This record gives sequence, structure tokens and C-alpha cells, in this order.
Amino acid sequence: MFRFKKKAKKFYVPGDKIIRLVDSEEGCIASDRITVDGCKVGFMYREEPYQNGPDSGWRFLADDEDEEYMNKSENHSVFQVNTICNYDNDIIPFLSSPPGTAYIRDEEGKLVLDEEWEEPKD
Repeated sequence: MFRFKKKAKKFYVPGDKIIRLVDSEEGCIASDRITVDGCKVGFMYREEPYQNGPDSGWRFLADDEDEEYMNKSENHSVFQVNTICNYDNDIIPFLSSPPGTAYIRDEEGKLVLDEEWEEPKD
């Protein structure tokens, strides 16, 4: 029987460079466009957290991922929110926003409330 070893991801910010920026142990989902390719967070939204674990409800994307990319589970992973803050600390002021909130980068490169976003339905 053959076993194929999954190729390990090479993260843009090495684990030994992650520092404590926020006081949270909660998790989130982030795209490899951020954690592997080093893009800034271009879109972030907060869903109702999963009840079975320490989920914050936050989802972080570069905002150039298409549906095909997102449908491949290997293109995103679960991290502590603090880890993603080390990739892009612009997100920190928005982390206390309630579920149902989303932010997007504007033309000036600032994260702003995305008033047109609607939380996905299951």
C-alpha cells in the first residue's frame, strides 16, 4: 500500500516569529493567500462561532480568491486569531465586531465596513 505524504506548507511568517498581539486563544479560518503568499487581509467577516470549539467566527481572505480556490480545503487552514494578527495587524481594531460584520479594503488600502455584505446562509 502506498501512502502519499502531504506537502507541508511554508508559511510566510515563521512560527518562531509569531508574538502575542491580542489576548485571545480563539480560532479563525484564513486563506493561504495570506498565510503562505503573504498578502494583506483584503476581506474579513465574522460568522456565528461554531459551538464545538474555541472558534471566534472570523474568516480572513486576501479578497482575490475565487470560488474554485475556496472550494479546495487545502487552500485555507485554522489558526489562532493572534497568528493572523501577526500577518496583518490592521485587523486588530475590528476583532470585537459582532457576528454578521464584514470589512473590506478600500481604494486607499484601509479596512472599512462592508455594508453590502450579507452573511452566508448554511
